[in-house]
Amino acid sequence: MSTQLFHIPETSDLMGNAEMHRHLVPASYHRVTAAGSAQRLLNGERAPSIVETLIACIQNAELRDRNVRVGLYTMRDAAPPTYKPFIENIIRWQDYTELHLQNTKQFVAPSSLQRQI
Repeated sequence: MSTQLFHIPETSDLMGNAEMHRHLVPASYHRVTAAGSAQRLLNGERAPSIVETLIACIQNAELRDRNVRVGLYTMRDAAPPTYKPFIENIIRWQDYTELHLQNTKQFVAPSSLQRQI
């Protein structure tokens, strides 16, 4: 949805959008890799490198997500009034995305691993 704003004349250079995307793409990669690592662990794989990958990807995704959120709030504040609801919808999707990562963290991480994440 946020990429769409690059192609609309009123929002093509919306403050915060380009910066937000610099974090969104790697955040998405890390979330997908964390979820995939979690799935592998749930399916019985036990390689220590999978756990290390899971931890690193959760940490990286959370860091990038914080920057994504800063960009989204900048976009919302700078957007023309007619686009503010659209950006609020993007923020809700980000909320859901972050919740999904937190669920991944809760479902696969025993308490000892939680301290590392």
